[in-house]
Amino acid sequence: MILSIVVAVGENNEIGCRNQLLWRLPADLRRFKELTAGHSVVMGRKTFESLPNGPLPDRKNIILSRNPDFTHEQCVIFSSLSDALIKLSSEHEVYIIGGSQVYSQALPYADKLYMTRVHANFPEADVFFPTILWMNWKKTNEIRHPADEKNRYSFTFYEFEKKVM
Repeated sequence: MILSIVVAVGENNEIGCRNQLLWRLPADLRRFKELTAGHSVVMGRKTFESLPNGPLPDRKNIILSRNPDFTHEQCVIFSSLSDALIKLSSEHEVYIIGGSQVYSQALPYADKLYMTRVHANFPEADVFFPTILWMNWKKTNEIRHPADEKNRYSFTFYEFEKKVM
């Protein structure tokens, strides 16, 4: 199994504020859908609850929650990332989609990182992506996008693979 992280971050690794995204970039949302459609996506309960339309369509929604009473009929619930990854081990690629605590847990095991860097600062942010040891990662792709009428901020799509040690 390939374990991939998908994240959009501001210039200071900001990823959210009050359980909401800090920006709306249609091009980034389109890329997210293209990457994850047809795959399992793993997220924390708070990230799931922030989704405006409930479970993401065309994906198996995996939710991590320490609350044993939390259920959702359209999702699979696990109490730990390790339990979820054991269950998903036969899948080709699994995507970690947030939030900060889940990213922190998954980062040591991740094989790929799909990062959108939003070229702006968001001082109101209260959630951040964990620090990455970049010496362990190799950039494999970079596509820059200027701001336009649909995307308020300029941004860059990056792809990284973990270096084999």
